[in-house]
Amino acid sequence: MPDAAQPGRSCPLHYRYPPAALNRPPEITADTIYVIGGLYGNGPALQAVAAMAAAEPGPVTQVFNGDFNWFNRDTAGFAHINEAVLDHAAIRGNVETELAGDEDAAGCGCAYPDSVDDANVERSNTMLEALRDTARSLPGLRERLAALPMHRVAEVGGLRVAIVHGDCESLAGWAYDESALADKSGLATLASHFAASRTRIIASSHTCLPVALKLSTARGSCVLFNNGAAGMPNFAGTQFGLITRIAVTPAPAAALYGTVIDGVHVDALAIHYDHRRWLADFLANWPEESAGYQSYFHRISNGPRYGLNKAMRAGIHINNRLLRELHAAGGSR
Repeated sequence: MPDAAQPGRSCPLHYRYPPAALNRPPEITADTIYVIGGLYGNGPALQAVAAMAAAEPGPVTQVFNGDFNWFNRDTAGFAHINEAVLDHAAIRGNVETELAGDEDAAGCGCAYPDSVDDANVERSNTMLEALRDTARSLPGLRERLAALPMHRVAEVGGLRVAIVHGDCESLAGWAYDESALADKSGLATLASHFAASRTRIIASSHTCLPVALKLSTARGSCVLFNNGAAGMPNFAGTQFGLITRIAVTPAPAAALYGTVIDGVHVDALAIHYDHRRWLADFLANWPEESAGYQSYFHRISNGPRYGLNKAMRAGIHINNRLLRELHAAGGSR
């Protein structure tokens, strides 16, 4: 059994907040929001998201919900990603929180569950320390990361949206991990979060694997979308990221899957970034035998061992044409 105090596993107290903290007036009101979680320093993905937003018929509010840094350990890449992201609405993930400070008790701040092996936890801690060295050379950006909030509340089409990194109790919470939502206890926790926050939509990231579901509550249908990662593949045999689009109109580009509640469309959009360019950027920072390479090269190249069927839960509808394409590519295993 892993040591609960091992850096990277424990959840620091200052990461925590009550779900009722999200029961407040919205800071963001928009007709279309892109929630971009887990960019992980992927510059080509950032460029692809900007192009998609520009192709929308109306304005798009981009909200980066944490961990927009990770693989961008080179100074130029770190500066570019952070300066671009901080031009938009953002919250800090565990990566940004740890980059902004110098304490090492939390390691990477991921608060990994026991299912993640110790070697992966240790490599993540090593990566965080390397990235922190880069951040220290850019103190102005570090201060701006420290000033970011842990969560935001938005309103789209009259529905309140909680935008968090982990879950509605912790910046690094795992309550919205796909495995946590597989039983009645996990769904009961989610229902309690909707009730306490008085939101109808929750958009999260952090766990690196996407999951989406609709839940019936006393206040009507509620929706959770965990986008997994914008900057890495999310399904086996694929090479694209995912973001969550929340809007009063259907997506102009085909959504991978989604649903509608009270006239508000909530969809997962594929981010088809320049994979070759991104792989070159990754290898320049994390060459063979490095901690980053050992933990992430296979996923970046081929996707995780995770199928689209595992991401889609109750009330979520798939785009059948894209599903056929995934089958052809082996990406829905």
